[in-house]
Amino acid sequence: MEKKPYFAVLLRHSIYAGMFLLSKAAFDGGMNNFIFVFYRQAIATLFLLPIALYFEWKTAPPLSFVTFAKIFMLSLFGITVCLDLQGVALIYTSASLAAATINAIPVITFLFALLFRVEMLKLKSIVGLAKVGGIVFCMGGLLVLVFYKGPQLTFFNNHHLFSIQKHHQNPLHVASTQTWIKGCFLMMASNTLWALSLVLQAFVLKCYPSTLLFTSLQCLVSSFQSFVIAIALERNLDEWKLSWNLRLLSVAYCGIVATGVTYSLQTWVIKKKGPVFLAMSTPIILVITTISSAVLLGESISLGR
Repeated sequence: MEKKPYFAVLLRHSIYAGMFLLSKAAFDGGMNNFIFVFYRQAIATLFLLPIALYFEWKTAPPLSFVTFAKIFMLSLFGITVCLDLQGVALIYTSASLAAATINAIPVITFLFALLFRVEMLKLKSIVGLAKVGGIVFCMGGLLVLVFYKGPQLTFFNNHHLFSIQKHHQNPLHVASTQTWIKGCFLMMASNTLWALSLVLQAFVLKCYPSTLLFTSLQCLVSSFQSFVIAIALERNLDEWKLSWNLRLLSVAYCGIVATGVTYSLQTWVIKKKGPVFLAMSTPIILVITTISSAVLLGESISLGR
């Protein structure tokens, strides 16, 4: 059994846990989430494109208009809109909630895989019944997170490393049941687009198998798309400035590591094992993020919201 895909998904999920933590810290510090998405995609493009051109320029297949159109749409819905929705949802909720809701991705990915006939479901077999049971338990857990208010553990609330000044906090970040539920549904919308893009990537990679160039093109296209959205919604130049602080660290990490590295890992794993294999391991992110957010951000560990 080849172990590389397992190590790849573990590394990817650890990186994503860090992405949720740093993104949440930046948004709590007042950074505009749409500008954040543009910067992370632009940095990812600058990081990935030279590497992709060096390794795959001579071996890459011709890029037809139809293939480019597919990459454009994948970038729009699977990256740009997905990350914008995720950013707003993070403002409304918490890093732990963001990590928890992506546990729906295996379910949504599997449903899309059934729809596009990438996977099969045999209800009369033990495996088929196990898949259905997993779907029910997964969705039940998400409903608990959205609607149930349980006990909280606050061991680390006064000892977090990322100190955020409250007067710089994003005005959207208001602790209430209404904003929490709204954030949950926005996160679910983001995860649905993400899951759909995982399945559709498998089809596009058959037409354009150069994984590095494919990832770089997605980042490049998403950079232009996210810039258009960000400049339309925020024209105050002061909001676009970056200095040597947590904002720069967040966009650099999310651009180079969370986007540049993980998208390449994601594309490689999908090519090797398929979209469902990648999606089914996402619960690892919840464990890493929940513990880290309590220590680094001072978030409470709670059952439900």
